[in-house]
Amino acid sequence: MAADLDEIKAMIERTLPGSEVVVLDETGTGDHLRAVVRAPQFEGIGRLQQHRLVKAAVRDRFEDGTIHALSVTTLRPDDPA
Repeated sequence: MAADLDEIKAMIERTLPGSEVVVLDETGTGDHLRAVVRAPQFEGIGRLQQHRLVKAAVRDRFEDGTIHALSVTTLRPDDPA
């Protein structure tokens, strides 16, 4: 079953209010995704914790097998694109 990219985006945005999220299908199969997330919640925390926050937002889709891999790029609000 392929992931619904809009649903994944919404899950991240709900967990990280005020974030800007882009979700891409890396392979065309719908189960290997890339998320680029810019969020104010990332201020003052390290990259590993930022990635954990994003992956925790979509944990249900990992657990039900919809997502097999999620590459994450995180940015703080003032980071250049």
